[in-house]
Amino acid sequence: MSRNFALLGAAGFVAPRHLQAIRATGNRLVAACDPHDAVGILDRYFLDAKFFTEVERFDRHLEKARRLGEADRVHYVSICTPNYLHDAHVRLALRVNAHAICEKPLVINPWNLDQLAELERESARRVYTVLQLRYLPQLQRLRDEVRDRARRADVVLSYVTRRGPWYRISWKGSEAKSGGLPTNIGVHFFDLLQWIFGAPRTCEVHIAEPERWSGFLELERADVRWYLSTRAADLPAGPDGPPAFRSLAIDGEELEFSPGFTDLHTVVYEDVLAGGGFGIEDARPSVELAHRIRTTAPAGARGPLHPFFRGAR
Repeated sequence: MSRNFALLGAAGFVAPRHLQAIRATGNRLVAACDPHDAVGILDRYFLDAKFFTEVERFDRHLEKARRLGEADRVHYVSICTPNYLHDAHVRLALRVNAHAICEKPLVINPWNLDQLAELERESARRVYTVLQLRYLPQLQRLRDEVRDRARRADVVLSYVTRRGPWYRISWKGSEAKSGGLPTNIGVHFFDLLQWIFGAPRTCEVHIAEPERWSGFLELERADVRWYLSTRAADLPAGPDGPPAFRSLAIDGEELEFSPGFTDLHTVVYEDVLAGGGFGIEDARPSVELAHRIRTTAPAGARGPLHPFFRGAR
């Protein structure tokens, strides 16, 4: 059965992955919204989708559709907006009797999860979040292997993705709007680490700068040194090489998982539509850890300068 989708944040970087997922799963986009009107991408996927530049008119359109009946109402709202708007837009979805599929992070601050959980119960609709790394087969295998190990692992997580000056000028460069690097970029990896190696026992921050963060985590089954950077100079192949590098080193053995990282949204949608998917409580550990890292960081933190540091902490 084809379902009706609406999308918030149609001009955003990640929106095409959601548009592709909606189409690939045999559903249709009936409405989209973004304050910016550079959304020609919609024509590639859904030529007839209604478009709004004001969320109030978008909200009104969805409410009107809800009252027309099952064939016309929106069943899912996909949320690709700036991080600080996510919880408000999830509430909009629930209010028009739709499920929400929200990009990471579900919220910036963990206490907002409690309110969403209460609203989810009241609405009898679900709030899903995109934790696509959990679907990578090599990481699923690693999780199974780790659970069978008798000893703790020594882990180094490195993630470098180049960003130009625009990044700091945009909402992504504002900690209040994005949560900074630990939340905007790190949240996927903090979810991954806990999903594989268990909950954190201790947390240290060594570097806390606008373009790079690093630290140490003692998890239930691993000691983890992590590094996040948006500096092109930190890429292993240099500024002119591949634009991103993602790596896990476990007991000195490299597990490179860049391939496939951007191709998993359709898998996420297939799981949600089949009755699975990840929700509020799945998102909670990574939201809480990213918040803990932000609030742990000492002013002017300094530490190991090399992104692939292998020395003692």
